[in-house]
Amino acid sequence: MRELLPDLDTLTAAGHSVGRAVVVSVWGSAPRPAGACLLATADGRLAGSVSGGCVESAVTEEVAAAIRAGTGKLISYGVTDERAWEVGLACGGTIQVLVEPSIPAEVLAAAREAAGSVVGTVLPAAGAGSTAGGTRVAVSETGEYRGPAWLAAVRDPAVEALRRETSTTASVRGPDGGEVRIFLEVFPRRPTLVIFGGVHIAVALIPLAKRLGYRTVVADGRQSFVTRERFPEADTLLVAWPEEAFRQVGLGPATYVCVLSHDPKFDEPALELALRSPAPYIGAIGSKKTQLARRERLLAQGFSATDLKRLYGPIGLDLGGRGPAETALAILAEMTMVRYGGGGRPQAPAQGYTGLSSAVGP
Repeated sequence: MRELLPDLDTLTAAGHSVGRAVVVSVWGSAPRPAGACLLATADGRLAGSVSGGCVESAVTEEVAAAIRAGTGKLISYGVTDERAWEVGLACGGTIQVLVEPSIPAEVLAAAREAAGSVVGTVLPAAGAGSTAGGTRVAVSETGEYRGPAWLAAVRDPAVEALRRETSTTASVRGPDGGEVRIFLEVFPRRPTLVIFGGVHIAVALIPLAKRLGYRTVVADGRQSFVTRERFPEADTLLVAWPEEAFRQVGLGPATYVCVLSHDPKFDEPALELALRSPAPYIGAIGSKKTQLARRERLLAQGFSATDLKRLYGPIGLDLGGRGPAETALAILAEMTMVRYGGGGRPQAPAQGYTGLSSAVGP
C-alpha cells in the first residue's frame, strides 16, 4: 500500500473516490503475495496490482461496484473456480482478495507512518458484504495492541508477521466460540541504507536501493566524495567521520550498513560501531585477504567469532560481475537475502580464517 500513496494522492486530488483490493491469502503459484494492493476508481482508473495482470480487469470492476454500493466483499480467484478462466488466472494459483469501497483510515495512517505496524482486519465470509467483517485492530512495532479484547490473541502473530515483513491471515476464537479469520497487513519500518564511503560503487548502489524503497544516506569524511552532483538521488549526504555520521543517522534494526571506502581509518571505526548495533546487515568491501586481516584485528579488539558472523565480506553475493553497477547489484541482492531470509549463497569467506564456523554471514 505504501508504494501506492503517490497514486492515491494524485487520484484524490483530481476528485476521484478511490477504493482498493488487497490480496489476503495465496495458495499455489499465484504471482503476487498477500498484501499486494490495487487502487481503482468508479470510472476504471487503476494503480497497483493484485495478480501481475491476470485478474486486474475483473478486480477493477469489483472495486468500482463496491464504490457505488458502499460495501465491499471477499472474492476468490483460482483455477478451481470456473470463473478463473474468464478472468485469465491460469497460472496454477488461487488468490483471495478483499475489496473495499474506500481506503480504511487505519490502513492509510499506518501506510503514511514511518514506524512499523500491523493493521488487522476481520474478514467477512467469501462473497458477503463487508458488514460481515471489517473490525480492525492495530499492533505497533513495540507490540502495543489496540482493539477489542477478544481479538488480542492476534498480537503475537502480528509481531511475528512484522518481524518477517510478510502480510498474512490468522485465525482466532470469536466471542461466540467460532473461528474468525483476520488479515494482518504489515507495514514495516522503512529500511535505511547507510553507505560509508562515497565511492563509484556507492554511486551505482543508491539508485537501485531507492527503487526498492530504502531511505539512503551516504557519508564520507572527504567533502569531494559526497556532493549532490555525484549522488542526486540520495536522501542525505553527510561529510563526517563514522562516529558522527552514525550518531546523526542512528543504527537500528532497520538500518543496513555498507562500508565501502576501502580505507582502514574510515572502514574499521565504522565496522566497530555497526557491529555493536542491532543493524541486520553489515557489509564491507575488500578482498578475501583484506577481510582476513580485518577480522583478525576486530578479534584482537574484543569482538567474538559470533559477532563477526554478522559481517558480510567480501560484500555482495558472488554473481560473477566486477563492474561498479554489477557489484552494486550483488550488494543489494545480498541485503535482500538477509532482509527476507532468502536462500542466496554469499561468497566464500577469506581462506585460512578459522574464527568463523562457516560463511561470511549468518
